[in-house]
Amino acid sequence: MDTTSPQGALSRTDLSLTDHRLRVIGELASLLEDQGRTRRFSETLGQLTRSMHGEIVSMLEHAGGAIGQPGLLDMIAEAGRITERLGTSFDLLLAERSRQWNATHDALCRTINDFDDMFSLLSNTLVERELLERQSQVLEQIILSHERIGQWKAFVQAILNDFHSIFPFDLFFVALAENNGLMLNVYYFGDTDEAYRLKTRQELALQMIENLGLPPDSSLDYEEFHVLQGHRIQQVRPEQMITVRVPEHSSQLAGLLGVTFLSSRKLNPREESVIRSILAVMVMVVGSSKVLSRTLGELEYYSTHDPLTGLHNRRHFNNMLEYEIGRSERHQHEFAMLLLDLDDFKDVNDSYGHPTGDSVLVGVAEILRNSTRKGDLATRIGGDEFAILLMETGTDGAVAAAEKLGAALREARFSAPNGKQFHITTSIGIVVYPRDARTEHDLLAGVDIAMYRAKELGKDSACTLASLPGQLKATRVTRDFAEQLRTALREERMVPYFQPIVGCLDGAPFACETVARLKQENGETIAAGAFIDTIEKYGLGRELDRVIIRQAFQAIVARREAGLPPMRVFINLSAQEIQGRGILGYAEELCHSLHVPPELVIFEILERDAIGDMTNMRKFLANLRAKGFSFALDDFGSGYNSFHYLRELHFEYVKIDGAFVRSIVDSAIDRALVRNLANLCKELGIQTIAEFVESEEILDMLKDMGIDYVQGYHIGMPRPVMP
Repeated sequence: MDTTSPQGALSRTDLSLTDHRLRVIGELASLLEDQGRTRRFSETLGQLTRSMHGEIVSMLEHAGGAIGQPGLLDMIAEAGRITERLGTSFDLLLAERSRQWNATHDALCRTINDFDDMFSLLSNTLVERELLERQSQVLEQIILSHERIGQWKAFVQAILNDFHSIFPFDLFFVALAENNGLMLNVYYFGDTDEAYRLKTRQELALQMIENLGLPPDSSLDYEEFHVLQGHRIQQVRPEQMITVRVPEHSSQLAGLLGVTFLSSRKLNPREESVIRSILAVMVMVVGSSKVLSRTLGELEYYSTHDPLTGLHNRRHFNNMLEYEIGRSERHQHEFAMLLLDLDDFKDVNDSYGHPTGDSVLVGVAEILRNSTRKGDLATRIGGDEFAILLMETGTDGAVAAAEKLGAALREARFSAPNGKQFHITTSIGIVVYPRDARTEHDLLAGVDIAMYRAKELGKDSACTLASLPGQLKATRVTRDFAEQLRTALREERMVPYFQPIVGCLDGAPFACETVARLKQENGETIAAGAFIDTIEKYGLGRELDRVIIRQAFQAIVARREAGLPPMRVFINLSAQEIQGRGILGYAEELCHSLHVPPELVIFEILERDAIGDMTNMRKFLANLRAKGFSFALDDFGSGYNSFHYLRELHFEYVKIDGAFVRSIVDSAIDRALVRNLANLCKELGIQTIAEFVESEEILDMLKDMGIDYVQGYHIGMPRPVMP
């Protein structure tokens, strides 16, 4: 036996323990044998004593009869009785000693048996401990990592080397059911001839197909590995095979793992138990590695592909765009980018449901695949937006490709759940490198501008950035300005100014309107007209409203603390704040915390903002009015349905659009409109406020028309302190 192998080490352990046990048992047996000899010697000595005692008594009796002296005979008789008592005592002593010797003998026998049992248990325990220690060493090597998962076959081979160091098996196999076929990997730990390997492959494949319940004609993906060289495998039949099945609850994987021993020596239960425990761990390692490898492959695929349409995704598009910019720059050629945004796609989801919307996206993706050249890149970059890179293509080619795509989508038919068919169109933006832009950022921004311009032109069309000169630069400037506004809001450099509103007839102070001002870092103050469009475009209206509302309420408190009479405040609300409905709780909380009566607050709503959702607007006004706030309809008369709003929505105040007011001196039409508006509101019980009162002549005309209140530069300029 090879004493350098793990099994040799275990044999040395067994040998040393057995020798030690035999030596101790031999010493105890020698002690027991010495005790037996001592016992036999004592029994012989007792017999000799009793014999001599009998002879003495007999001799004394004969001597006493010969002498004939009675006194001497009595003495001899007494000596005999003493001697007899002595003999009896000696017999009792010998009997007690014999009993003690028997008890000691039995105790020694039990001790020897207990020692033998204990030594056997200790021997087994030490062997099992060494097996478990080696098993633990194998298990400690089983640490999954990305590299090992990606190369799981090599990882299994490394573990098997440690496994083999515990029990030198001859063959290990992994059998997995995949894609309606069998994947079989066989690891040979030694050299063998080709005929044996062929036979093993055939027999093992048939056995695994049967065990895994696969069809007999299943395909076979076979691979074999030769791990240990220089050692000849003994081709002994039948083999000893131990297998462990992949747990049945694993729905993603089915298979068997096993080892084969080619040896005439049968494995004992302890060895088989250790092997099964290691195989159980190997099942988890192989199964987890295989499943994770498959999952990582899917993750790698979906990291560059859209899971719904199968097109490449935004990440891959950005990488390819960056690559194409560099390639085109090196080779001095053009390429074009198309951005497609499906028109009114939200209506499809709202009308027919998201599953139908998904089927439309899949259909659009298929049209893009069929309508683009080999080498071009079609991607879905999010939602209903698709982007296409047209390699080595100029403006004319890009326009032709866009028109082709638009026509293909226009002609396509999609089915609704009710069986009805519908069509879809798209707006397409076109940008060309390097004519329109030279950087990734500018190309993306430019194609976005062109696409939205196509929607503004009526949708179902294409627009080139080249047709919008200067637009990219203007958009960049606006974007930079939006970031400046964000910073100003964060640093509270957006502040309210207060413009007085007075009685038209008597000029008595009635209220003031808050208007936003931007304080530049250099101290300059900018009016709202310079930034309000940017605020609305980039969704900053809600934040601006809350900043102005809070500071306006604080101004009301400051006026009260200064001992001045209360002043009504008109505050503008953005469309975002109205739609968000969060202003109700915010204003109510401020009124409560600052002790501001809601009756002093009048919220202004632009006429165009009231158009969006009449039902919700009615609820919005009712909820705020229930809290004590009032409302004014701003820029009244600028819309087409102004009178309709007066009928549907109740306002306490109407602010007549300044475009009419400033022209009443020179325009008879504007005078008639303002006069009629004033009369209408008076009939409805609504108070009127005329804006843009810029001269005394305008003020006199407004007095004659019956306007209730006025404001404008002639009345008072906006100032940082409440009047």
